[in-house]
Amino acid sequence: MIPRHVAVIMDGNGRWARTRALARIRGHRAGVESVRSVVRTAGEIGVQYLTLYAFSQENWSRPKSEIAALMHLLDAFLRSEVAELNQNNVRLEAIGQIEDLPARVRRQLSLSEEATAANTGLTLILALSYGARREIASAARELARQAVRGGLSPDQIDETLLAEHLYTRKYPDPDLLIRTSGEFRVSNFLLWQISYAEFVISPVLWPDFRREHFLDAIREYGRRQRRFGRLGPGGAERELAR
Repeated sequence: MIPRHVAVIMDGNGRWARTRALARIRGHRAGVESVRSVVRTAGEIGVQYLTLYAFSQENWSRPKSEIAALMHLLDAFLRSEVAELNQNNVRLEAIGQIEDLPARVRRQLSLSEEATAANTGLTLILALSYGARREIASAARELARQAVRGGLSPDQIDETLLAEHLYTRKYPDPDLLIRTSGEFRVSNFLLWQISYAEFVISPVLWPDFRREHFLDAIREYGRRQRRFGRLGPGGAERELAR
């Protein structure tokens, strides 16, 4: 069973570099090859949407030198990967507070999105300057504005309407969330959208995460029984037998 939408928290770049006595940015650079591997693999096996947590809002609090290096790396990635994305029929899109990014990165992101817009295979979604709490608060503010203007009754606001005002309104919710480096937390990532996602925690640091690790996570997902709050097959009979 292949999940329609996979989300990934790419964790462990700093630890990977530290264990090698390297600067943190070397870990981020090494992680780019993992991105390539996972994008290729996801497209090959039929995943329709892949969301990568590339830069969180909290990341803006890191040292200015590291932020500058990360923005340079992001700009270079957006420039260099267009040819391969097109070759593999991958469409690039982004979510988050894109306006927070440096102008040069915004321009290149727009160019890369435009260059891949006609592709019909995997949709690669980069979460950039992204924070789930702010996303939800932003959606709530917009609905409040509509209510104040009189175009919306508070009684009309439900889960469906709020979801239509999130960054991810174009996409289905993730079926599978993968986090690398063995950490058990979601780090303000897609809090609304992962309500019923299956979680797979990989002990592998992101720069070492490759095709085989991604496929391991997909196989683990295939072994899960997704109930969405309901009883599984034969569940009612088991409950009655107790």
